[in-house]
Amino acid sequence: MAINYTSHSYWNDILNASLCKFFILWALCDGPTHGYEIIRRVDKLTDSFCVPTQGTIYPVLREFQECGCVTCQPELVNGRTRKVYALTPKGQEAFQAGQEIWKAGLCCINRAVGNEEVP
Repeated sequence: MAINYTSHSYWNDILNASLCKFFILWALCDGPTHGYEIIRRVDKLTDSFCVPTQGTIYPVLREFQECGCVTCQPELVNGRTRKVYALTPKGQEAFQAGQEIWKAGLCCINRAVGNEEVP
């Protein structure tokens, strides 16, 4: 099947895939929480622009855990164990680096669309 580069959904999917990791770190800046709540936080922070699925979020969280950006601790709630993720200092640094890069990228996008102001 050919890629439809003129489709809004194509560009939306590309942007969401690129920003998902950044938004997950952003959601964890509000404090430790479990995966479903991270999905809800990202949804709220992005006004439903990006809503990661379980199939997206858990591989990203594992990757962040492996590189030391996130910790994961089991928590017992109503007889069930769930994983609670927390941002580490390295994760905070990663979020700051992401902010700087995305801000620079947005300046370029704003020039491309004829809007010199940064949102």
